[in-house]
Amino acid sequence: MRALVYRGPGESCWDEIPDPVIEEATDAIVRVDTTTVCGSDLHILAGELPEVEPGTVLGHEAVGAVTEVGSEVHSVRPGEQVIVSCVSACGHCSYCRENAYGQCRGGGGWLLGNSINGTQAELVRVPFADLSTHRCPGALTRQDAVLLAEVLPTAYEVGVRNGQVSPGDTVVVVGAGPIGLAAIITARLFSPRRTIAVDLSPSRLEAATRLGADFAELPGRMISDLAEGPGADVVIEAVGAPESFVLCTRAVRPGGHIANIGMHGQPATLHLEALWRKNITISTGQVDTFSIPWLLDLVVSGRLHISELVTHSFVLDQMEEAYDVFSRGADTGALKVALHRE
Repeated sequence: MRALVYRGPGESCWDEIPDPVIEEATDAIVRVDTTTVCGSDLHILAGELPEVEPGTVLGHEAVGAVTEVGSEVHSVRPGEQVIVSCVSACGHCSYCRENAYGQCRGGGGWLLGNSINGTQAELVRVPFADLSTHRCPGALTRQDAVLLAEVLPTAYEVGVRNGQVSPGDTVVVVGAGPIGLAAIITARLFSPRRTIAVDLSPSRLEAATRLGADFAELPGRMISDLAEGPGADVVIEAVGAPESFVLCTRAVRPGGHIANIGMHGQPATLHLEALWRKNITISTGQVDTFSIPWLLDLVVSGRLHISELVTHSFVLDQMEEAYDVFSRGADTGALKVALHRE
């Protein structure tokens, strides 16, 4: 099969490698029909995750058809269309029993495209398939379905839920990329009084307005007004840059929440000398994907509209072009790129 193989910092190639095989009784093999490029893939290519070894196939989001299952897989069968979760869960350890799949101590966690071969390939081996795959309804397009593998649950679990968005809140989302926009979409389920998107890209601010933000602006007057006035109840950091985190600490009200979603590739300063008296709560963490079934129901029922998050589509053989377009999102207007089997 062909796959995007990480060769070391700054190097990858679309190459021919052996097909995956069942290694554990809980594995499934999935034919990848749709996958994506994620910001964390760019962090890996930049050499910011040294634990990812050269030779690893990148990618951790996919939709496709099951082709083979191990003897201990009971929830899916060959031929079924599934969403492949970005997190693998053993289902038995203490963390999995608390739905904290991202912290799995039974051999799971973030495996795909990190410690084992991932989804930017024609085939992928999915460990712990019973909990790590979800049947994909026929009414759902593959392009929408793949957003449930990571983007939507990350925004909801790490941003909206950890931030404790509640009715009547003022919510600020710093970063209007795909995760930040998904946070705006899912925050609306909890009836905030107003949602404010902040980004440096005019095209992304326009997308935020279309997707439900009440206000969308460059970092400026509104953030200054919040900093000097009542502040935001919840601020969601969806960039992963030190300056965006500092912006969040300025905008949050005393007693408010900062929910950090962004993957930081370098240290961010925590100004406790300015924050200690504000009684704020800061949360961060890896997505657990426990919310996929619930979010899937909301998308299928029409309660959540997510199609606009995918702005560019490619075929799998255009993987390197997709990376280029995605990495230059400020110039290309790319939010999320999807790659499909021809």
